[in-house]
Amino acid sequence: MRRAAVTAAACLSMLAGAAALHAAPAVDVSDDPALEARVQRLAAELRCLVCQNQSLADSHADLALDLKAQVREQLRGGRSDGEVVQYMTDRYGDFILYKPPLRPTTLLLWAGPALMLLAALALGWRYLRRQHQAPDDEAAEDDAYSVNR
Repeated sequence: MRRAAVTAAACLSMLAGAAALHAAPAVDVSDDPALEARVQRLAAELRCLVCQNQSLADSHADLALDLKAQVREQLRGGRSDGEVVQYMTDRYGDFILYKPPLRPTTLLLWAGPALMLLAALALGWRYLRRQHQAPDDEAAEDDAYSVNR
């Protein structure tokens, strides 16, 4: 009985420790609701460089929180939304933009999914064509074997 109580207490303490590790980090929020709305709007347009499939607004990664704080500070400093986006693009490249512009350097980004789909269709078509031809070849070999006997 005592052993079960000790085991249960150990499990509860580990569970409480794990819950503390997954707690959301404290987020610096501006007292000005208009400024915070601008920060959130811009953060939704910028990609988290760690998560890569989330915007800064959705990510809780340390780098995302730091980048949101940078956006907030720049907006507090009087920069326009466009200037903040340009600063981030200059510093991190077009990859930070959730919707990168169509340029020669981002062409593969835009055309990549279509090219991958075309490649998959071509490979599937080739596979099906070979599967369709294979039984005919085997039948011809069987006929040639029976004629030569």
